[in-house]
Amino acid sequence: MNPQQPIRLIEPGKFLRDFPPNRRYLIGVSGGRDSIALLNLLIDLGYKKLAICHLNHQLRGRESRRDARFVEKIARNLRFDCEIGSTDVGALAKRSKLSIETAARLARFAFFVEVARRRRCSRIFLAHHADDLVETALLNLFRGASPGGMAAMRKISIHRIGKTKLTILRPLLGVWRGEVDTYVSQRHLEFREDATNAVLRSSRNKIRHRILPDIEKQFGRDVRKTIWRAAQIWSEEEAVLDSLVSTEMIFARHLAVAALQKMPVALQRRTILRWLRAGKIADINFDVVENVRSLIEPGAKTAKVNLPRARHVRRRGGKIFIE
Repeated sequence: MNPQQPIRLIEPGKFLRDFPPNRRYLIGVSGGRDSIALLNLLIDLGYKKLAICHLNHQLRGRESRRDARFVEKIARNLRFDCEIGSTDVGALAKRSKLSIETAARLARFAFFVEVARRRRCSRIFLAHHADDLVETALLNLFRGASPGGMAAMRKISIHRIGKTKLTILRPLLGVWRGEVDTYVSQRHLEFREDATNAVLRSSRNKIRHRILPDIEKQFGRDVRKTIWRAAQIWSEEEAVLDSLVSTEMIFARHLAVAALQKMPVALQRRTILRWLRAGKIADINFDVVENVRSLIEPGAKTAKVNLPRARHVRRRGGKIFIE
């Protein structure tokens, strides 16, 4: 790429048609280079009704507070509305027996959904890019996720907490970290650097700084684009499978064994997964879904399957229900 030629992160035509700039949007801004780049991009494209949202995770003490003040100052200078929240993510992770990364993600989405409900604004821009998608796909793969889990980061997705629905928009998912860095450098944008991004303790940082570079060294080529392309294919195929699942079954109080038995195995799993999620079952993995699916096998001797957090699924009278 010619260093003198300004980099364009996206083609604006279709983007502006899909997300008209005259509408109101939330935008998640951590203060890091990715979210600052996205904020600058949206401003350049004419978005004037943005509400900046920042959650202090309380993980880095004084530095976390400085991040929040930095974001507040940006919002004030731009004359945008600003929402600053605070959650003790370390305590949440310990209390819920979750990783710091998972607890932080849940806390952020809970905060975003609360702001969306209060402001009656159901759309939020987030700055995840192509490298984030690749790292998330590998992270979920190593944790034993299905293709759905590996395609969990999508350009447009829906997140619900209670009755509030939030549409998540990730316009940079086709943009690589290096392109974001160049964009920030060319525009001399000020941002906050999170020193923990270079620490190898977290699984994501191990993938970013050690595993992916080692894979590329062994194969002698850039595998990120291959993984990104596979994640895109999984995402598109997941959307097709989701469209084949009956909404009535997802939100039903019970599942009919006979109806499930007539489905292909892939649809059985998808229906059970989404039914469990609708039933507010936490920590659903492949083994949980397969255990529930075993209840519909002809001649199944087991009539009860334990679920996380002391709940269970029972089969009785040709029906499966949660207790």
